[in-house]
Amino acid sequence: MRVVVTGATGNVGSRLVERLAGDVEVSHVLGVSRREPDALPEGADWRRVDVGESVPTDLLRGADAVVHLAWLFQPTRDPAMTWQANVAGTGRLLDAVSEASVPVFVQASSVGAYSPGPAYPVDESWPTHGVPTAAYSREKAYVERMLDAFEARHPATRVVRLRPAFIFRRESAVQQRRLFAGPLAPTKLLASVGPPALPDPGVTLQVVHTDDVVEAYRLALVRKVDGAFNIATDPTLNVGSIGHLLGRPVLRVPKGLTRRAVAAAWGARLVPASPGLFDLLAQIPVMKTDRARAELGWEPELDAFATFMTLWEGFQSAEGGPNPPLAPGTSGRFRSHEFRTGIGARP
Repeated sequence: MRVVVTGATGNVGSRLVERLAGDVEVSHVLGVSRREPDALPEGADWRRVDVGESVPTDLLRGADAVVHLAWLFQPTRDPAMTWQANVAGTGRLLDAVSEASVPVFVQASSVGAYSPGPAYPVDESWPTHGVPTAAYSREKAYVERMLDAFEARHPATRVVRLRPAFIFRRESAVQQRRLFAGPLAPTKLLASVGPPALPDPGVTLQVVHTDDVVEAYRLALVRKVDGAFNIATDPTLNVGSIGHLLGRPVLRVPKGLTRRAVAAAWGARLVPASPGLFDLLAQIPVMKTDRARAELGWEPELDAFATFMTLWEGFQSAEGGPNPPLAPGTSGRFRSHEFRTGIGARP
């Protein structure tokens, strides 16, 4: 199997390329990204392409499968740019898949594609219309509609959609801080000495370790499955359980007050995360993962507590990973690049 992986330098993509390069069922891996990786595993090649701008006609020539992970999360202040990169870029890639007659296409969808959830866990049949105030959610939901149309036009192509929860590993902590908290957040200090207290707006989230997500993508390639799969580990987390893990007190804060605080910080350009992202966090459903376990044969190795602690250890070390999306050096000396490009204004 010859596999093309877009977004090959990111949190999931870099690990997936490494995993596939050592897989006996994969003969060749081509990593695709807009920024050059510092290193590639033996058995993998790389090509510099920004699919948000164009897809060369020969990129997918001879490919047996495409895993589409590329996604531009920032700038949250320019949704037209992220739409062009994420939605239009996915459309260009699907056109290239059609032109090259690639038999397998695996899309990185998300829990963020789901409509606001009920009080009970949902399976993959729950509507994927997103949370309208969050650009990330709108884009993920629209890509789901694009996949619906693509499947109808190309029944011979096996299309798989993975909908992971929040994806963490130790090396992703720098990237997570950069995307959500921004350059002003003293995450290393807080992780080392511990926050005095954790504000709790009453939200619940699911997480999954990067390596467990990578295994789900590998299984989606080698198993004859199609359709959507929820990917998350147990149990669900809330601020209370995180406070217990860290041995810190928890202070209950109303959701409305939390959203106003996030909106004020975003409006003052103190954080890159928009208030729409808080809306998403507050409304996404809890996912059932029965189908992934039964049909993919997927079982996560790390539970939610262990997964969160790997991220916390990454905040403590602030070492990041080797490739540009994960590397501390991408932020510049004293995070100067993040300040220069505008907090949440440019990628």
